[in-house]
Amino acid sequence: MPKLKKVCFSLIFLLFHLISLAQDSPKKGKEIRIDSDLEEIDEATYPGALIMRKMDNQVYIQHEGIKMWCDLAFHYQEENFVKAYGNVRINQGDTITMTSRYAEYNGDTQFAYASGQVDMQSPTATLSTDTLYMDRIKQEAFYRSGGTLKDTASTVVSKIGRYFMEQDKYSFIQDVVLTNPEYVIDSEQLDYFSNPGHAYLYGPSTITSDSSVVYCERGFYDTHADIGYFVKNSRIDYDNRTVYGDSLYFDRNNNFASATNNIKVVDTANNSVIRGHYAEVYKAKDSVFITKRAVAITKQENDSIYIHGNRLVVTGKPDDRIVRAYPNVRIFKKDMSGKSDSLVSDQHSGLTKMLGNPILWNGRSQMTGDTIHLKSDPKTDKLDSLKVFDNAFIAQQDSIALSSDPQDLGYNQVSGKTLYGMFKENQLYQVDVVTNAESIIYQRSEEGILQSIDKGKSASLQINFEDQEIVEVTKRKDVVGNAYPLSKFPKKERSFPGLNWRGDEEILKKEDIFKGDQPYELAIIKGIPPPQIEEDFFATNNEDKPQELPEVSELNPEDLENREEDAPKIGIPVNDKATIQRDSLAPQVLPQPGKLKKEKVKKNILKNRKDQ
Repeated sequence: MPKLKKVCFSLIFLLFHLISLAQDSPKKGKEIRIDSDLEEIDEATYPGALIMRKMDNQVYIQHEGIKMWCDLAFHYQEENFVKAYGNVRINQGDTITMTSRYAEYNGDTQFAYASGQVDMQSPTATLSTDTLYMDRIKQEAFYRSGGTLKDTASTVVSKIGRYFMEQDKYSFIQDVVLTNPEYVIDSEQLDYFSNPGHAYLYGPSTITSDSSVVYCERGFYDTHADIGYFVKNSRIDYDNRTVYGDSLYFDRNNNFASATNNIKVVDTANNSVIRGHYAEVYKAKDSVFITKRAVAITKQENDSIYIHGNRLVVTGKPDDRIVRAYPNVRIFKKDMSGKSDSLVSDQHSGLTKMLGNPILWNGRSQMTGDTIHLKSDPKTDKLDSLKVFDNAFIAQQDSIALSSDPQDLGYNQVSGKTLYGMFKENQLYQVDVVTNAESIIYQRSEEGILQSIDKGKSASLQINFEDQEIVEVTKRKDVVGNAYPLSKFPKKERSFPGLNWRGDEEILKKEDIFKGDQPYELAIIKGIPPPQIEEDFFATNNEDKPQELPEVSELNPEDLENREEDAPKIGIPVNDKATIQRDSLAPQVLPQPGKLKKEKVKKNILKNRKDQ
């Protein structure tokens, strides 16, 4: 045969062979392979299907790395489609195993559907539901008829769920409840990474246990380590105490919580509030530490007492609370204010101790001494009495200056070893000075005319006040002294050595308790960003309609529609190239209990966090 004829014959043979292969192979994807003990065809009942049954061994199905076993299978070769019944088991690699009563699989789209007691096992958890859709190309599974996820730490139930296999991440929406032996989490939307046990809460969410209730609208919780981080309208309820803050950290194992920025601790048992910008709460010890413009506010019937210090520490059970403030303490009340280096207030007994250079202002009176004690009625919180120990000194600027010279002012003055004061309706009405009492009193007529200046000594004396003005001074025992007209009373005799008038420091309104403090800038908080919303689970054609199903499928086209009610309500859509890295949102810096005692350490807490 001529050489040219041989070449033409070979090309024609090759062409027919390629055409034959193309006709024999499926139009899309690789062919599903099935092995079984028994095969049969029943075109009258199951047209186009190869029926495969279990005898000694289950029917075995393979396709593109997926393996299936079942008791009965219908293989539709033309559609590259299989329906499996009875004890269905599907394996994908070494990671996913799914069991069900029924399943179907499309070899062209690599889309699987399972129903009837569906259990999907990953290396870290088991998902149970009634119906489950799996897209092997996307490596995602989806349910919307209710499901339950169980791992070693928790159980999560929700109406709708989506599993991202490559990230080992679950996204739950609608009626989401995570149950742990120690607590229950209810959330509108929850993302869960099963291996580390990390849960991200979005929308109104609560974590409820026997000892506390946490609320937030965006938060993170480590279900294995039992620690959490919460932002956006977050709070923690501890019995009679509620902690609010822009950022909250929670450690269940140590009964510890910390808060940053715009903190409010409400104590309903004692009708008080503590504010500041950094706080630590130790529930087991019934203690609160707060700093950064810290102020304790005790509410009264028609008034409130404000106590400010660089640091506030509140300890004790509700019936035995003790407030400590230090240093740079300021007190404000409508009728009284004061300063000291430190303060201790026992809310059970009503006793408040001002320590270190204490000073009190009441009306136009100024009281100083080595230590000042204020006593309140624990039931009404009204002031009852005061004591000034050692070097007690009370001064009151006279109502009328002695001359036009601003330095030439008159001061009523009383000094002694100890001072006792009595209050009525929160106003000082009587003062007793005992031991080495000395006084300088400007005596005026009812018309306000200066009549004389009385200077003397006595063992003790009593001062009566009306409308915060001195109206009467009574000296007792060993009285020595005289009354002088102004013209015969030298300026150098008009004050005792202990007089140090500090009227310019008086706190006249509650905002002044921070006067002189360094300006404070809120810490920068790195919050938890909104979740990224993935593309719709079900693929659609160019007309936004579901992809076509084989006629023999148990599903209807509407079963593969993307419903608005099934989509997450909170989040930011992912663009075409965006990806969510596994557990990439976990907070990188979390404060730990017992490590925040020094100011230098506290300054580093959360300083790198950006706004929420």
